[in-house]
Amino acid sequence: MGTTLDFCTAGESHGRQLTAIIIGLPAGLTVEAGAIDRELARRQCGYGRGGRMQIESDEVLITSGMRHGRTLGSPLALTIGNRDWPNWEQEMAVAPPGHSFASQRMVSVPRPGHADLAGAAKFGHPDMRNVLERASARETAARVAVGAICRQLLSEFGIGMHSCVVNIGGVAAEVPQRPDDEFWTKVEGSDVRCGNETAADEMHTAIDQAGARGDTVGGEFEVHVSGLPPGLGSNGTWQERLDARLAAAVMSIPAIKSVEIGLGKQVADRPGSQVHDPIEAGDPGDSWPFSRPTNNAGGIEGGISNGEPIVVRGAMKPIPTLTQPLPSVALPSLKPSPAHAERSDVCAVPAASVVGEAMVAFVVAQAMCEKFGGDSLVDMQAACEAYWQRLRQLWQPRAEGV
Repeated sequence: MGTTLDFCTAGESHGRQLTAIIIGLPAGLTVEAGAIDRELARRQCGYGRGGRMQIESDEVLITSGMRHGRTLGSPLALTIGNRDWPNWEQEMAVAPPGHSFASQRMVSVPRPGHADLAGAAKFGHPDMRNVLERASARETAARVAVGAICRQLLSEFGIGMHSCVVNIGGVAAEVPQRPDDEFWTKVEGSDVRCGNETAADEMHTAIDQAGARGDTVGGEFEVHVSGLPPGLGSNGTWQERLDARLAAAVMSIPAIKSVEIGLGKQVADRPGSQVHDPIEAGDPGDSWPFSRPTNNAGGIEGGISNGEPIVVRGAMKPIPTLTQPLPSVALPSLKPSPAHAERSDVCAVPAASVVGEAMVAFVVAQAMCEKFGGDSLVDMQAACEAYWQRLRQLWQPRAEGV
């Protein structure tokens, strides 16, 4: 069995580049760089984005771990250049600056809601730019690149991934419990990633009004995973529970403040008869001869995938950088001062939904590698087929008394 699928990223918001290293990918997976670039472009779109999106046009460069379009089973390295780097070469230089250099971009007034002050305390940085550069959501571009590769792995097993925005600034949009292709096409054609046109128009208005006030808005998105086999994750230990892992991954996205699976917090207000999904018999010839009229559990029961689509919801707070800054204090004087203002967005919920897809794709791909793991894609596919065959035999109707 190969190394557990994992990844790490490096890079600062205004640094030379972002880097991601993925370990544990099976050998023999065809990776299309163009598909990664398309995911990066989806992350950069969305109504309410700021000026930086007009500068950046992210493209991935795969520098190791592949040969002739296929993974080798060794660590795979990705880089994404920052087009804004020439404007920051002195301020963000890796080498020590010359004696005459004095940065005009030092940050000494923390922003409420950002990592500035807490990070300065943790790392001892008098210049909080050393904190905000890594805390910036720019890092999520590298995660989207990783997620794009995980999606290509999952597609080998017929697993699909979609996301949509369900709330911006208090404007909510309902999502069908089992969205069809027509719904997802509407989402991809919407600049707020909303499948309801009326709600999308109201979201535009909420974003425009916030921008006019010098304010920002947050919202919620949902990620839907289809085609997943039952049995991923485990109830054996808390670390193995699939819902816990998904929650941690989505919560790790900058500005995400809550995560829900399926009904989420609504389960607290309903009786059990309106929460739990009845089990119905399906076609006895199917590998998984069960169906559910509802999917309130969001595809996970007891920390284990149950054969239904997985539904994960993330709530994003408003972006902390305001053009009408909140009160703060200057350091080290502690004198009252408006918070630091950095170029930013009014709303990034549509982008967050794409990042959410990437993080969910990683966790699901990791769980697939754990259950069907091998050093090559062929090994994984053989193990997965053997698993389905076992399920077919397990649920075959038996003669009475046998």
